[in-house]
Amino acid sequence: MITSVNNGQVKNIIQLNQKTKARREQGLFVAEGRKMFGEAPRDWISKVYVSEALSGDAELMAQVEKLPYEIVTDSVFRQMSDTQTPQGIMTVLKKPSYIMEDILGGENPLVMILEDLQDPGNAGTILRTGEGAGVSGVLLTKTCVDITNPKVIRSTMGSVYRMPFLYVESVVSLAQELKDRNIRTFAAHLHGKNSYDQESYTGGTAFLIGNEGKGLTDEAADSADCLIRIPMCGKVESLNAAMASGILMYEAARQRR
Repeated sequence: MITSVNNGQVKNIIQLNQKTKARREQGLFVAEGRKMFGEAPRDWISKVYVSEALSGDAELMAQVEKLPYEIVTDSVFRQMSDTQTPQGIMTVLKKPSYIMEDILGGENPLVMILEDLQDPGNAGTILRTGEGAGVSGVLLTKTCVDITNPKVIRSTMGSVYRMPFLYVESVVSLAQELKDRNIRTFAAHLHGKNSYDQESYTGGTAFLIGNEGKGLTDEAADSADCLIRIPMCGKVESLNAAMASGILMYEAARQRR
C-alpha cells in the first residue's frame, strides 16, 4: 500500500495530471472514476490506483486485480486526484496513436476540425457529441488544448476511448488532402452565405470550428469550400464552440439517416 505523497508513483501521477509535457514524454494520461475505468480498453491500461476505502468493493477489485494496480491510502489518493471529490479509482493509460487514414479513410467521412480551441470542456464535449452523432474523428491544430488534459478526459465521459483524434499543423495544411479525398469543408462563420441547414452533408464532410473568442482565422475560413451560419435571434453574435459543433454534427447525422 502506498502511504506517502513522497512516493515516486504518486509524484508522477500528479505530474501527469498537471503537465502536458509529462503526458507527451511518457505517452500516458490519467482517467479518474469508475466509469472511465470500466470503459477503458484493457490494452491501453498501464496501471490502476485504488483508494483504501474503495478497495473493499469486491466487485470492483475483481476487475482491478486482473491488471497492474496499487492500493493508496485515502489521504494520499486525495493528493493524487485532480478532482474536488475523488471517486477512489484512477487509471493510467497509454495515449492512443491514430493516423489520418483512421479518420478520413472511410466512406463519406464526417470530420470535425478544431482550430486553436482552448477550453477543455468544449473539446471534451465535442468528442462526446461527435461519438453520438456518428462522427468519424476529430482533427485539432497543434495550438488546441491537449486532449489528454484531465478536464478534457472527464468531459468526454468515455468517448475519448472510441473517437479517433489527431493533431495537425494547421487547418490550411489539410486543405489539399481533404480535396483529394472529396471531402467538402464547411466553416461556421458570421459571414456565412447560407444557413447551415441549407447545405448538403451527405458526402464527405468536414466542419471547421474556431477559437472560442476569436473564431476561425482568416486563412482557415478562406480555405473552406463554403461558409455557413447558424441563425441567431437577439443580440447574440456567436454560440459556444461545443454547442455550434453539436448543431452542425446532428444536422449532418439527420441528413445521413
